[in-house]
Amino acid sequence: MTTTDMVIELDDNKPGALAHVATLLSDAGVNIAAATHLGKGQKAELHILVPHPEAVRHALAVVHSVSITREREVVVVEAQDRPGELAELAGRVAAAGVNLDLVYVATGSRIVFGSDDLDGLRAALEGVAVP
Repeated sequence: MTTTDMVIELDDNKPGALAHVATLLSDAGVNIAAATHLGKGQKAELHILVPHPEAVRHALAVVHSVSITREREVVVVEAQDRPGELAELAGRVAAAGVNLDLVYVATGSRIVFGSDDLDGLRAALEGVAVP
């Protein structure tokens, strides 16, 4: 399954910044299926996995302390919560000659994969359970 990974830059990374963005998205009815917050100091990046990026764009359009800097399609697969699962999936992708540039875990034991070669990534993970 493909869905959208969005990167939101927080220009003023202080206590409450993440809560503010999460509240704005929640109030707009956006379900965040995964999130990764990176950075220290004044700026930070928030990766979020969402099925409908339009709602995120709309909710954050009037907020001046954040900006959507990147968004792209990613592949999401169901995974078993066991040792070796990521190794097996990453091995399938490597055997197909696809370079990964993004990997993180989403809710419900799902793994998010990103690559410049989205078609190759989809083919490499074909047959893996998708949500």
